Amino acid sequence: MDQALNELGAHIAGELSSEVTSTKVAFGELTVYARAEVVDKVLAFLRDDASCKFQILVDVCGVDFPERSKRFDVVYNLLSLKHNQRVRVIAETDARTPVPSVVSLFPAANWFEREAWDMYGIMFSGHPDLRRILTDYGFEGHPLRKDFPLTGHVELRYSEDEKRVVYEPVSLTQEFRKFDFQSPWEGTDYVLPGDEKAKEQE
Repeated sequence: MDQALNELGAHIAGELSSEVTSTKVAFGELTVYARAEVVDKVLAFLRDDASCKFQILVDVCGVDFPERSKRFDVVYNLLSLKHNQRVRVIAETDARTPVPSVVSLFPAANWFEREAWDMYGIMFSGHPDLRRILTDYGFEGHPLRKDFPLTGHVELRYSEDEKRVVYEPVSLTQEFRKFDFQSPWEGTDYVLPGDEKAKEQE
């Protein structure tokens, strides 16, 4: 299996020498590292080349590495039913540099790219309708960034008392961040609901 993936990676790197920076096979999966500004050309090749035929776009997502100058990885997961293989394409970008949209190649990328924009702030040039998809209208910031604050923002919910949607400030109490990481049945100082009956029987 790894040999076939290594051969496929060498074929892709050979055909796209100026677009692909490297390939890697790890844990039975092929990863292709592409230059962000030409990632659409890489995906078009992977879809159309006879040795690839990765015609199903499974997912597009983001990963945040705030310590890097190009803090975001845009990850594309592709599937080839013809060859029964998968490939992962990774392109690095920052918060200001857009990545070419691949909606014209894979229509399924539409909502995936909107989600990456909403959650991470990754921009996609040429997207037909790049707007938020999961957060509310007027929401500020991108909640899956690792530097996104946990307090100081608002959340909305439906109030049964007022029979309307209400906005409330979000605040996480410090108590919710303390965990003892022990089994709830061993080593805890507090009494779990139902345990008081067991102690009465003893």
